[in-house]
Amino acid sequence: MDDWFKFSTDGFLSIILTAIGIYIALIILTRISGKRSFSKMSSFDFAMTVSIGSILATVIVSKSVSLQYGILGLAIIYSLQMLVATFRQWQPIQDLVDNKPTFLMKNGQLLKDNLKKCKVTESDVKAKLREANVIQISEVKAVIFESTGDISVLHGSDDKMIDTWIIDF
Repeated sequence: MDDWFKFSTDGFLSIILTAIGIYIALIILTRISGKRSFSKMSSFDFAMTVSIGSILATVIVSKSVSLQYGILGLAIIYSLQMLVATFRQWQPIQDLVDNKPTFLMKNGQLLKDNLKKCKVTESDVKAKLREANVIQISEVKAVIFESTGDISVLHGSDDKMIDTWIIDF
C-alpha cells in the first residue's frame, strides 16, 4: 500500500515517454487504416475501440508491458479491423460481426416483444421521440434500434412513406 503514494522521477519520465510513443503509434496506425478505426458501425468496431483504449492504458501505466509490445498489440488490432472491414462485403462475415437493426415501433405502434428482446424500455423510446422533436405519435413511421446500439426515429407527415431501401435489413 505504501507503493501507491511513492513518486519516482524515473517512473514519471517513463510514463511520459511511453505515452508520447504510444500516442504517435496510434496516430500513425489510424492514418494508415483510416477513419473506420473509430467508427461505431458494428459491435466489432466498438470492440476495436475498447481494445485500443485498454492497450493504451496498459502500456502507459504498466511496467510489465513494453512500448514495443504495446505498438505490436495496436498494430495487430488495427490489422484485424482492416481485415474484417474488407471481408464484411461478404454476407456470411457481415452476419457474423454485425448486429441486425430491430424495429421498436412501426407506423405508430410500439412493438413490445422487440422492446423486451432489445432490453429497451418505453421510457427510452419516448425520450428518443422527444429528442427527434416528435409531437404526434401519428408522425412516427418507425423507431429502429440500430446495430450500433443507437435508436433512430423516422417520422414525417402522413402522406410520406419510408423508402423501403432505408429499412431493408
